[in-house]
Amino acid sequence: MNYLKIGKATDLDNKTDRRLYRRLEILPGFLSWATLIILLLFSWLKPIWVAYFIIAFDVYWLLLVVYLGIHLLAAYLSLKKNIRIDWRGRCANLVWRDIIHLVIFPTYNESLAVIRPSFEALLKDGYPTEKMIVVLAVEERAGEPAREKARLIEREFAHKFKHFLITEHPDIVGELKGKGANQAWAAKQAQREIIDKFDYDYDRILVSVFDMDTVVIPGYFYCLTYKFLTVAEPYRASYQPIPVYHNNIWQAAFFARVAAASNTFWQMMQQIRQEKLATYSSHSMTWRALVDIGFWSASMVSEDSRIFWHCYLYYRGDYRVEPLYFPVSMDVCMDDTNARTMKNLYKQQRRWGWGVENVPYLMFNAIKERKNLPLGRVLNKIFIQLYGFHSWATNALIIGVIGWMPMILGGDRFNATVLSSNLPVVSRTLMTVAMVGLVFSAIISTLLLPKRPAHYGLTKSLAMVLQWLILPVSIIIFGAIPGLEAQTRLMLGKYMGFWVTPKARK
Repeated sequence: MNYLKIGKATDLDNKTDRRLYRRLEILPGFLSWATLIILLLFSWLKPIWVAYFIIAFDVYWLLLVVYLGIHLLAAYLSLKKNIRIDWRGRCANLVWRDIIHLVIFPTYNESLAVIRPSFEALLKDGYPTEKMIVVLAVEERAGEPAREKARLIEREFAHKFKHFLITEHPDIVGELKGKGANQAWAAKQAQREIIDKFDYDYDRILVSVFDMDTVVIPGYFYCLTYKFLTVAEPYRASYQPIPVYHNNIWQAAFFARVAAASNTFWQMMQQIRQEKLATYSSHSMTWRALVDIGFWSASMVSEDSRIFWHCYLYYRGDYRVEPLYFPVSMDVCMDDTNARTMKNLYKQQRRWGWGVENVPYLMFNAIKERKNLPLGRVLNKIFIQLYGFHSWATNALIIGVIGWMPMILGGDRFNATVLSSNLPVVSRTLMTVAMVGLVFSAIISTLLLPKRPAHYGLTKSLAMVLQWLILPVSIIIFGAIPGLEAQTRLMLGKYMGFWVTPKARK
């Protein structure tokens, strides 16, 4: 059986394999819950132990904030530098004119106000549009309104590109109704109707799959082309820009802006730490690699990261993500009311947290293919992923909730100790020092902001800075809790479907 196509335990026919995969699906959630429950239990039974642990953890958190802050600054400087570079001039000395860019936009129910700017951005990018194949991938279940929007976009933009194709993804038994199945269908249609029909060279095509709200910053395709033509082993790499959520940043609610900017910062820091980098959301890769692995999975929620892990295992560990240090602009989660925005933001974060489904996938394939894989490197990747998702679900709760438990559950015997009175003082001091990270985040976020629209005053700019005061609460409500819920669902076998984040702009 081809284990690289597995989406979940129930995809396996062999009972032994299925039981093994289920145990691996249970592991991430089990570790997160075990950590929290043990700390709660020991806060009652052994509060002194937990108190010392909390102090040590606060020190670790402070050092982590400093460490990540250095990486964030380095990534910011690289991003600003790359935006200023004349990538077209850089490409002038390379053989770039035969590079074709295939751009796929999967869409479901987005409005024309969201769709049109993404196409306009392709025209403003600067890369010759006669070297672009653009696919608008519509879902059949979206009905006639989606078809009508696609036809409007076709009439407005089709003649401006080398090829323009509208695909309509039908509901297929066994597929997950989501972005992965839609873009896989679109790529196969493009292969048959354009790439093979016109005999394009597979090795000279770069494919970018963009969320429908993705607006490329001018120079993106030249930057991507330059990177592809200059890195070692370019066919063994995906290419990752930095998502900045600027399309509606001035309109969105403050709590949604903080969550979006936090995600941007995380992606920026990951670009510095390339060994931890996996593909995320809108990204690019070679057509050759995409065809080799049989396109995106049609049964995964986290198809954006799974495509990387699929390639990594297919090429026996000889695959990586090349950071571009170049932004693409996307939408902050936003709806008509703050209440609906909060609900949608939570669901979005939970779906991102569902990326934990890649952990059992990696572990299972490492077990099954251990003789064919560089086991040391694969185990390192597994540890990084497992640690990352465990931290996502537990760190904020340990600091914000568990840290108080020894004093609440420890009883009179603990509360009579000197440690009891010193614990909140030490924790507060360490966390106050760690707040420098919050201030630093506010500064970087402000520097990244697009120009303030004329109809907003200085108070709006001030709000953009003060919003970071809610970060300690935000990372629990829109970070740890949805992350923990995703892991719990996987642990219980309550598999998630793909939830499309509503896109709205005023």
